[in-house]
Amino acid sequence: MTFENYLQQFEDILNHPENHPAYQDDEYYQYTKMNWTRMGRWLKRFEPTSTFEQFVESITEKQQWIIITEPWCGDAAHSVPMLAKMASKNPNIRVDIQLRDSAPFLIDSYLTNGGKSIPILVIRNGQGQDLAVWGPRPQACQELFLKMKAQGADFSEIKEEIQKWYNADKGTEIQKEIQALLEK
Repeated sequence: MTFENYLQQFEDILNHPENHPAYQDDEYYQYTKMNWTRMGRWLKRFEPTSTFEQFVESITEKQQWIIITEPWCGDAAHSVPMLAKMASKNPNIRVDIQLRDSAPFLIDSYLTNGGKSIPILVIRNGQGQDLAVWGPRPQACQELFLKMKAQGADFSEIKEEIQKWYNADKGTEIQKEIQALLEK
């Protein structure tokens, strides 16, 4: 689906959770509600750096950026709007949102340490060949997550620290990482 369709589905989940079985669980619904607010903030405030914008504008071949995600995912609330805004800077890049928990279950081909961590960005060329895979979060954020997890930190504490990390970083690392992947 397009990013716009994803936003519509996201909003439909919030307005009609009774039509979406997973979101009838109040915890999932509350995560989703919070993520909608976070996404809206990034869509208003995030702009790619001029360096990244020049880089992405220089891509001359068609690319498909497949983003595997779900509305309940906290990391996705930060990364997905940033990725969509980055891709929007070049008409050669088409964004395709695939839900992790729905057919065709593309996530099964892009596991992280055996798990279905999201978001995952799969960048393909015009012939459908994978050029790069990124995710589920910027490397420095992933290191923070793994360190806190290894120390036995409570999940709510981990979520809070990751939120602080994303707010302080403002999308700098994700841009550097995507550019580095595509320059290989």
